[in-house]
Amino acid sequence: MDHDSRARLLAMAGELRPELHRYCARLMGSVIDGEDVVQDTFTKAILALDDLEEIPLLRPWLFRIAHNRALDLLRSRAIRAAEPIEAADEVADQTTPDPVEMLMRQEAVKTAVSRFTELPILQRSVVILKDVLDEPLAEIAAVLDLSVDAVKGHLARGRARLREINARAHLVPLAQPVSAAVAHYVQLFNQRDWDGLRALLADDVRLHQSLHPPRMGAADVGMFFTIYARSKGVQLAPAWLEGREVIAVFEHPDDPKPGHFMWLEWRDDRIIFIHDYRYVRYVTADAELALAPDAPELF
Repeated sequence: MDHDSRARLLAMAGELRPELHRYCARLMGSVIDGEDVVQDTFTKAILALDDLEEIPLLRPWLFRIAHNRALDLLRSRAIRAAEPIEAADEVADQTTPDPVEMLMRQEAVKTAVSRFTELPILQRSVVILKDVLDEPLAEIAAVLDLSVDAVKGHLARGRARLREINARAHLVPLAQPVSAAVAHYVQLFNQRDWDGLRALLADDVRLHQSLHPPRMGAADVGMFFTIYARSKGVQLAPAWLEGREVIAVFEHPDDPKPGHFMWLEWRDDRIIFIHDYRYVRYVTADAELALAPDAPELF
């Protein structure tokens, strides 16, 4: 594949990142793990381009890579549920779906990302692709290597099970008190004490921001705060997401909810890893961020 074709393909692929993330996050049950799968998908796709003689149909090709990568991770965690393929229920695939179809899709879209993991893997994949991303049944069958009838069967059973899951689920994610380390980090940031923040970095600290090369070492990662120093209205608040203590980032005093978040890893009261999702805001769109109950007033 020549350089220009490769560049055009990668540009087109980049536009699919938000939709790939919507799929992968629900498949993994985590917006953070979903973004890791998207990153891995693009790495694998870029490496595969060198062996391609012609440009593939981009959307199904990327979704298939993402699906297989997610399955590999799910298998490694030993949480994949086996499910036999049964006789297919009749499921419409109309250009204009009936009201029942629309209600099912609305329920899937509103369902918390984490709840999808309670579905067996094929039900999960089919419901996400059909009801969240509105993919045609034939294309779902191609991505998952199933017959259309099998797709219909998994969809009917998955929808029924998802309704049961939503009926018994907690509506509000639970948050926990703020740790001393995160509270101190947030306080220093909101006070614009950049030197104080840099003093928290371990010598071997790493920074990961999707779409950008990683930074390593205290000197290089310290530039991270220089970038935020240019944004006068940014304020942080302790929060919880998927059982992880994270930091919600509000970019303007009038914002009703955070624009993105960051997640820190610590060792002996020093920061060893900063995961910042500033450049992939689609991750936050599906995130169930819960501000810590004892978070201070921001503005």
